[in-house]
Formats: sequence, C-alpha cells, structure tokens
Amino acid sequence: MKAGIIGGAGYAAGELISLLSRHPEVEIAFVTSKSQAGKSVREFHTDRGIPAELNFEIEHHFEIDVLFLCGGHGYSKTFFLENTIPAHITVIDLSTDFRTDESFLYGLPEINGKKTSNRIANPGCFATAIQLALLPVLEHVNGQVHINAITGSTGAGQALTETGHFSWRSSNVSSYKVFEHQHLVEIENTFSGRNASITELNFVPLRGPFTRGIYCTSYFDTELNQKEVTEMYHDFYYGTAFTKIASGVDLKQVVQTNFCLVEPKVIKNKLVVTSVIDNLLKGAAGQAVQNMNLQFGFPEEMTLNLKPGGY
Repeated sequence: MKAGIIGGAGYAAGELISLLSRHPEVEIAFVTSKSQAGKSVREFHTDRGIPAELNFEIEHHFEIDVLFLCGGHGYSKTFFLENTIPAHITVIDLSTDFRTDESFLYGLPEINGKKTSNRIANPGCFATAIQLALLPVLEHVNGQVHINAITGSTGAGQALTETGHFSWRSSNVSSYKVFEHQHLVEIENTFSGRNASITELNFVPLRGPFTRGIYCTSYFDTELNQKEVTEMYHDFYYGTAFTKIASGVDLKQVVQTNFCLVEPKVIKNKLVVTSVIDNLLKGAAGQAVQNMNLQFGFPEEMTLNLKPGGY
C-alpha cells in the first residue's frame, strides 16, 4: 500500500518516515515540505533506513491509500478546505485540529478495540500519557485529579524558540500553560463519555532538560486498596499491545519505543499513578502507525516492536 506524508520536516514526521520506511506493507509515495523542498529526506532526518531516492516535494497527489497530516496545528483544517480528499483514502491527522470532531475517530487504540475509521485524529502526547494513567479507574474518581508531567524538548517541535535552545533547556526545569494546556480539551472530551465524576483536572506541564519522553504522575483521593487497583488495571489493559502495568518505571524503559508503562500505587488513601511514554512514538508517530495497522488489518505491532535506548 502507498502512503503520503504532508509536512515531513518535523520531529514526529521524521519518526513516522523512519517507521514507514521499515514497514513491510508500505511504500512512501511522497513527503511534502515547503521549507525543505528538493532536499533528500534521508540526509535531512539522518536515517540511513529511509530510501535514498526519497526527496521532499511541494506537490502531493491522491494515488495513495493512507495520508498522514503532520503540519502545525491549524494546518490540517486548512488542508481539508483546500483539497477534496477521496473518501477511500484513510487520513491520520497528528495535529489538534480534529481530536474532538465527531467525524473523526479519536485514535487511542486502548479504548477503540478493533473499531476503525478512514478519518483518524491521533491523540496528543500529554493526553495519551494522562488518559492511559486514569482510564481504568475513572468510575472510582470523585473529585479533583492532580497531574504533573514533564516532557522532553522535542515536544516543543523543531522550530527554534526562546525556551527550546539547548543553553536554556539544559540543566533547567520550568512550567508552562499551567491548568490551561490544550490537551485538556481532548482528555475531558474522552472522560465525559466514560462515567467519570472528575470535578477538575489540575494539570501542571513541565519542560525537562532532556530530548524525548514524558514522565507523568497523576493522583487523587481513593477508598480503593492496592489489590483492587492492581486488578482493575490488569483487567482493563489485558491483551493490549503496548500499554503495560509495571513497577519501578522510568523514562529509559520507554524512550524509542511505542510502549506506555503504567504504575498504580495506593499511598496514604491516595491513588498515585505514574505513566511514561516516548512523546514522539506512543505520543505521536508510533501511535499513528499503530492506528494505521489496525485500520488496514495488519498486526498491531508491525514495525513497532522497538528496543528502548536503555543506557
């Protein structure tokens, strides 16, 4: 099958191109980028596994089976307005544009099962880590949930910003968009339909002095005991391909993989849930390929059985 990629110069797009280049069922038909047009994709993303003949292009076409939209937030809606995309083409959007749009399937495989759609909105990275931490116990939350999550610099994208420079980010931690992060909208949209009694999500996002990964801690008051909690999490994620219950989790266990590790612990009448993901893989490109595999009937793990960096 043939895949097209719109907006191929970013970090998540680079991961997506690398994964699709290794996918045994996929041929990349084109990768567009206005800023890098004419340049070699392999030289730009420095991955020797990308086909040597693949160059960034300006133009796209619809002689494909799946289209990935990797442009900045707001670009996908514009693309739909400017193009008539044939109905048979599966579109997987990695931006925020359609995550609460009912005409798109919200692409969190752990809640969709085998449900498919030819219009898929890939979840955000923070949203993925937070939802996977809380979904198994939503019906037992009654009140406020407090969330702290720290992300690597790649989460801010490839464009240079004041808070993205190495000299500023290295050996430094800062918060941003406290209680106002854009991913709260999609999280609340998911939770609203799942019998959640959450009165407020108090989310504090942090910038970390590392390049990739999200380490998330969520906690709330509970009357559940550890045995009950453990059984709920194991039951909810039984048979899922990439979300696993673990203990002693840390970022290095998931960076450069499509896994989410979740550790639920009852401490002093509070349920404290740690969840960790790679923001560029399970939080973006890896989950997009996971959604593609499910949509086209490929094994869910195809090309995603990745080894963590480790050391």
